[in-house]
Amino acid sequence: MHEALSRPWPWYVAGPLIGSFPALLLLLGNKVFGVSSNLRHACAAVFPHGLAHFRYDWRREGAWNLAFALGICMGGVIAGVWFRNPAPVAIAARTKADLAALGIRDFSGLVPGDLFGWVSLRSLRGWALLGGGGFLVGFGTAYAGGCTSGHGLSGVADLQGPSILALLSFFAGGVAGTFLLLPFLLGL
Repeated sequence: MHEALSRPWPWYVAGPLIGSFPALLLLLGNKVFGVSSNLRHACAAVFPHGLAHFRYDWRREGAWNLAFALGICMGGVIAGVWFRNPAPVAIAARTKADLAALGIRDFSGLVPGDLFGWVSLRSLRGWALLGGGGFLVGFGTAYAGGCTSGHGLSGVADLQGPSILALLSFFAGGVAGTFLLLPFLLGL
């Protein structure tokens, strides 16, 4: 059983399960799937008398979403500890060569240690990638009115024009970041 759970599920099982989740949320109380609003709910819970943006009933609006985010974290820990695949992450030889040309050589973990290890915070490049990237993701999700999961699974499934535009923008930004911004930042 453990071995079966540590392998990826087939698309015809995982796809319908993921696709049915936003519909289930709508049926269970007209809730919209997404994770980016959790930062606002957490800030409203911790700083209840702070900025006007955080003055709302976070328990009514966001308690279920905070529980969902906690479940995501717990699921990640469970998957990473008990159902971890000991085999190294499969990366194409061409991708490794392209990354090595940019100075990334540590492929021992789930993500390149050169970019996402604690040692990367000792350089300008590390701060630019981690801190700047985190800021841009936070700003982008606030500006776009949601994250890729919210727009991609709920909004696009509901055929909302702004979500389709947001999702296309996310992908365009990802492609531009990969081919234009990442080589520049790794050259710092």
